[in-house]
Amino acid sequence: MSGEIYEHFSHDERDFVDKASDWVERAGKYHDMKLTDFLDPRQVFILQTLANRRNDVQIRLDGGYEAAERKRALVAPDYMYLDDEDMGMQVLSITSDDQRISELEHGDYMGSLLGLGMKRGKIGDIQVLEDGCHTVVAAETGAFLSLQLNQVHRLHVFTELLPLDQMRWSENKLETMDITVASLRLDGICADVYRLSRSKVLVPIKAGRCRVNWKVEGDPSKSLKSGDVVSIQGFGRFKVLEQDGMTKKGRCRVKIGKFA
Repeated sequence: MSGEIYEHFSHDERDFVDKASDWVERAGKYHDMKLTDFLDPRQVFILQTLANRRNDVQIRLDGGYEAAERKRALVAPDYMYLDDEDMGMQVLSITSDDQRISELEHGDYMGSLLGLGMKRGKIGDIQVLEDGCHTVVAAETGAFLSLQLNQVHRLHVFTELLPLDQMRWSENKLETMDITVASLRLDGICADVYRLSRSKVLVPIKAGRCRVNWKVEGDPSKSLKSGDVVSIQGFGRFKVLEQDGMTKKGRCRVKIGKFA
């Protein structure tokens, strides 16, 4: 692969760029077909960018339901018909007879699944429901997860594997908040959103635990804009909804949406 392609992506993305480039090249040159793990939107963008450099490769994306964020990709020669190909996904339903299950959050389910030794790439979207959780999982891991997962955040749970057409999901609920900041710098906005001091918010950013639009961002001075999605591991995720002018003292009014 030409080294110039690296110029378009950050250093920490090189490993994925190499893998995606190999999938694309093998599909075009050797007529191979590759079903990937679940990819986040940034990885999907990288894969599509690489595939668009060739006219003999196509990609099918599917996350199990219409509103899916994380998706598996099928990378194949352009002449193949992919609509009927099995994308290898199942729905893992997690329920409990303990009413406290309604208090569990996304991170609780994620932690329990990863705690079984499962790679993040084998798990698609996790949809937290009032009576439990539905998560899309790679079919090759479904039986293992269904057998091994019996506890989430100290609550006993029951699991069941369902077909994709029984997937339940809820619309993303955003808790809106209005803040005023000196500038649109990443560290300043994160400090206000997460209610942390500027010095404390610098720690996870510089440690590589912050992502902007699913891309690792280690520069605290990065300027954010409307539409940017920001997450810091352990603190949750928010979206910059709009910049709403300036105050009389010259500070920026910003509307934020925190993901529930």
